[in-house]
Amino acid sequence: MSLIVYTVASLFTVTALLIFRRPRLALRDPLTASTCVSIFLGGLCFFCSAPVTLGAVNDLTHVPNFGAPMTYSVISAYSASLLILLINWRGGPADRVRSQVVRVATVYSLMIIAVITLFALAHAPVERLRDLDTYYANTPYMREMIVLYLLGHGACAVITIYVCLRWSREVTGILRTGLRLIMAGLAVDVLGFEGAKSTAVVARWAGCDLDRLSTGLAPRAAALGALLCAAGFVLPRLLPATLAQWRSIWDYRALGPLWAELRHVPTASKPAPPRWQLPRGRLYYRELRILDALLALQSRCDGRVRETAYRQARGQGSPPGEAHFIAAAAMVVDAARQAGRPRPPESPEPESGSRLHTALFSDTGELVRLARALAGSPVVSAAREGTARTARS
Repeated sequence: MSLIVYTVASLFTVTALLIFRRPRLALRDPLTASTCVSIFLGGLCFFCSAPVTLGAVNDLTHVPNFGAPMTYSVISAYSASLLILLINWRGGPADRVRSQVVRVATVYSLMIIAVITLFALAHAPVERLRDLDTYYANTPYMREMIVLYLLGHGACAVITIYVCLRWSREVTGILRTGLRLIMAGLAVDVLGFEGAKSTAVVARWAGCDLDRLSTGLAPRAAALGALLCAAGFVLPRLLPATLAQWRSIWDYRALGPLWAELRHVPTASKPAPPRWQLPRGRLYYRELRILDALLALQSRCDGRVRETAYRQARGQGSPPGEAHFIAAAAMVVDAARQAGRPRPPESPEPESGSRLHTALFSDTGELVRLARALAGSPVVSAAREGTARTARS
């Protein structure tokens, strides 16, 4: 069980670090900061509740069961962080958001103080690493401490489900999916963790023994519920960025033929890009170099090559939009083929209409279409071999 708990805690920690990879920006954004805090506290809950951790804390402090109020305090802090995260996520007037955050923080801070105070007043000399909730269910002050943390966590779950349910009716797309995951995770938490723990404690009050619910079902339900809940909070934030990185990978590869055609075109020197960077950064530098090369080829572009290629593409059945990119690609490869040669003295400067307007290809999608036309059109292949120039003369 400890291995499962530590694995879940590690997943939470890694997720928090991914979101918090830029600390300065994260601290300025309440939503990002509260997301990181919530996920980190969720992982800390699992770390603190592991029997190995509880035993180590008890040995370190020389206080039997000291790990119990520590874990309950972390669970209460996690509950507060979920509500604060939801408040920041929902947004609204700054004064109202600030007031709600302060209110939640105050209530759960008092709850944590009460948990610690009740433990200090209780007499719990026997160390219980797995079944403390049920073993001390009838012990004065310990009983109240257990009920208090269960009520605090349960109230957080119910309130969050209610708010997410109302909010999910107003939104669509990935945000609605995230809200539904949160509701599913909290429902598992309420029915599995809260239900199992409460049933086992009440059974002890009634003189029955249902400890297996508290020691067996509750931890597993808590792990599943927390993972679903974390996925619901993280998915709307990380999925768009992840998809953008994947699109950048495909666009970077799609621009490969165009870059291979232009990489030897002399351009102004620029600082070398960072060695390690995400796909979007790599795509940015490739686009920048391609645009620099296209700009350097302006004086070599010949509108007659483009016109000839356009007619050939249309004659082969290409629609006007596709023929436009084929013609531009043909002019680019013709200009690139001559880039390493000196311009003949009698060669006139191209007219302004012959120039390749790089502004038309400043968008990534436009450059990708240009690269695909360059790689797949026989008209462009002919221009690369110089037959287009021969055909016009």
